[in-house]
Amino acid sequence: MKKKLIEGVNSLKMGGVEDFSNFVNAVIDEKSFDKIRSYIDKAGKDPQKAEIWAGGHCDKSTGYFIQPTVIEAKDPQYVTMCEEIFGPVLTVYVYKAGDFAKTIALVNATSPYALTGSIIAQDRAAIAFATENLRNAAGNFYVNDKPTGAVVGQQPFGGARASGTNDKAGSILNLYRWLSARTIKETFVPPTDYRYPFLSEE
Repeated sequence: MKKKLIEGVNSLKMGGVEDFSNFVNAVIDEKSFDKIRSYIDKAGKDPQKAEIWAGGHCDKSTGYFIQPTVIEAKDPQYVTMCEEIFGPVLTVYVYKAGDFAKTIALVNATSPYALTGSIIAQDRAAIAFATENLRNAAGNFYVNDKPTGAVVGQQPFGGARASGTNDKAGSILNLYRWLSARTIKETFVPPTDYRYPFLSEE
């Protein structure tokens, strides 16, 4: 699996957006570039805690390009496992097969963010277990699909925790965030007593 992952990442074509065959383009600005590069540099300098499997090259000579990078975290609490990077950086943590339930609990508690997540599995029991136990870990949860590429207007999108108010942009649910609900009741047969009928002893 590691070999296939590295081959796949290395096959990603990177370049300007004017060429539609490029899968990865530049990050938005220099500030973003510098921040993302700092994560990659940190991983490259700490072999006890992390290892770069693929990518790692950063170039801002013409545009702010960061090569798609895969980092293996030896510690599940490693910084790139816990923080949102918003760049082409994937962190992998390898756990023992018998530790699935323990790892799901770890996923649920690792990060303050809860935007998107996914599980890829053939075992329906594992899928059901992850779906239930990661209920609050991702506002958008994908089963056997990548957790990116939601189309606005077609798929409600939003996360909770430090990722937002989970207002589901692209759906009618988002509309309620912009409203101040008001309830009006008008009675045409005014009450004549303060007591409710069920208070009667008869």
